[in-house]
Amino acid sequence: MDHECLKQQAAAAAVAEIVDGMVLGLGTGSTAAFMITLLGERIKREGLRVRGIPTSERTAQAAQAAGIPLTDFAQDAVIDLAIDGADQITSGRLDLIKGLGGALLREKIVADAARRLVIMADASKLVTTLSGIVPVEVVAFGWEATSRKIAALGGAVRLRLAADGAPYRSDGGNVILDCDFGAVSEPAPLDEALRRLVGVVETGFFLGRADLVLLAEETGVRRLARSE
Repeated sequence: MDHECLKQQAAAAAVAEIVDGMVLGLGTGSTAAFMITLLGERIKREGLRVRGIPTSERTAQAAQAAGIPLTDFAQDAVIDLAIDGADQITSGRLDLIKGLGGALLREKIVADAARRLVIMADASKLVTTLSGIVPVEVVAFGWEATSRKIAALGGAVRLRLAADGAPYRSDGGNVILDCDFGAVSEPAPLDEALRRLVGVVETGFFLGRADLVLLAEETGVRRLARSE
């Protein structure tokens, strides 16, 4: 079974967690795109009444095309259920690296406002130690100075570029530095040190935030609950 089929299975399991009347956080990424499509189908088939807060402009466009009503924090202060993907996941505490899709700031705002965060992923995303590229969103002004400060913390830093070769800009107008710290056995101190740097807006470390991971494997979807 290829990764796309596994992503679809994980997305279907996540959509099954949704009940009538919920305010939803709608994630960004390839697995989230499957979730948007499946949720739109449920709305049409069952008359499901939900409202979604998207984590990116492209998710907003996809949700509108799928017939998912949208809302915002001015109308709904609390999200019942946020559903998103992840780039890496550890078992146990379900610590995450997110943001390779470029929406980490909005994703973290939505996750922080949610009563429950469900992560959907294929089995390749499960790791024993976080070791992937950590996106760090920084203000565009002085990003070079911010980059040097991150490098001083032990990271190999690369400015993310768009398809045209210009610096990639997030929906908030910031740039993203993709940082390689190698294996990070204790991510909390590094996350705190990064967030204290002037110029850093947010990091791709999502630590202790996920309540449930729906992990699609060849044998089906496994449910991983967070252990403290």
